[in-house]
Amino acid sequence: MAMDDQPDFFENKDLLREIKEAMDKSHAEGAAKIQDYLKEQSNTPLNIGITGESGSGKSTFVNAFRGIDNKDERAAPTGYVETTKKVTAYPHPNYPNVTLWDLPGIGTTSFPAHKYLEHVGFEKFDFFIIISDTRFRENDVKLAQEIQKMGKKFYFVRSKIDHNIRDAERSQREFNAERTLEEIRENCIKGLQEQDVKSPQVFLVSSFDLQLYDFHQLEETLERELPAHKRNALLFAMPNVSLEIINKKKEALQAKIKYYASVSALIASAPVAGLSFAADVTILVETVKMYQVTFGLDSKSLENLALSACVPLNDLRAVMKSPLAAKEITKDLIMKLMSLSAGEIALMAAEEGSRFIPLLGIPAAMGLSFISTYRALSTFLNMLAEDAQRVFTKALGLNTSV
Repeated sequence: MAMDDQPDFFENKDLLREIKEAMDKSHAEGAAKIQDYLKEQSNTPLNIGITGESGSGKSTFVNAFRGIDNKDERAAPTGYVETTKKVTAYPHPNYPNVTLWDLPGIGTTSFPAHKYLEHVGFEKFDFFIIISDTRFRENDVKLAQEIQKMGKKFYFVRSKIDHNIRDAERSQREFNAERTLEEIRENCIKGLQEQDVKSPQVFLVSSFDLQLYDFHQLEETLERELPAHKRNALLFAMPNVSLEIINKKKEALQAKIKYYASVSALIASAPVAGLSFAADVTILVETVKMYQVTFGLDSKSLENLALSACVPLNDLRAVMKSPLAAKEITKDLIMKLMSLSAGEIALMAAEEGSRFIPLLGIPAAMGLSFISTYRALSTFLNMLAEDAQRVFTKALGLNTSV
């Protein structure tokens, strides 16, 4: 279920009963039940088909989108010849509900375009990205037309643009990068139109420098054209290729905080000493973990960024100011940070005491639980979003102060 479609948590008596029963057995079981519930809310599937002729850079694009270096053991294999022999799923390392499917190059199979889509199981894909490192050819066009007939979206990506820019700079007497890019884009669009593709959407991309050229426009287009319940799945899985994407992630995560706070308030309605406090800490730990990986501030993501940006890992760590960044998010760490805020501890203590006040106790405890969880998550989100901006700025060697 999408977060925007969630029911009123105060009426979700089944959730309360399940958590309470688990907590009655042990706090660990109750925490696990809450963890499962929170993960389920961010589990909207998104399946992206990546196709094109052999050697066009499909696998490198798959790896770049997932924030993984080509040398990583989880990477799609790359090479100068066709390395994709069958349909292969590559789940996002932090958001496994988002899967990029590396499809065999259509020019390497014995299937015509309409049979090719049946062969790869077109029905499971939300949209297709058709990649070429030169001009788009007959096979690409036939495939696009078949995709369109079946009511799916497709987008053309002209890959390896960094190579074209480098070659043009070496060979042109009066080199102009913007003019060269526009010529490549117009050439692709014209070639597709001549093959009866109406209003083709073409994006120029370098998988080794996603922050350059048209990847940001591709992201905006996909986000705009996806169904509402799929947009956050795409956004959270996107690599941080601009400060704008980081801000979009922050806004989307901020909008979800009221749901997590509502879960906290719901649990507070159970007159069980210690239940709400333990549940609140679990909610904070699991949600902050999700914030950390969404912003690429977990250790593995930072290592990949340092490798791809050719920046020492310690330099990236040095610009982070939050006590949460690049650390394992644990109950002890969250409790330590909460203890630094007298207001949050006071709210939690008041919540625990208020539940035993006749008549008004439970509503008061629910309100205090909502406020304390909402306030804490907002604070932690702001911390990590600011660190993500600093890391991005450092990785790209920008002078902007964050």
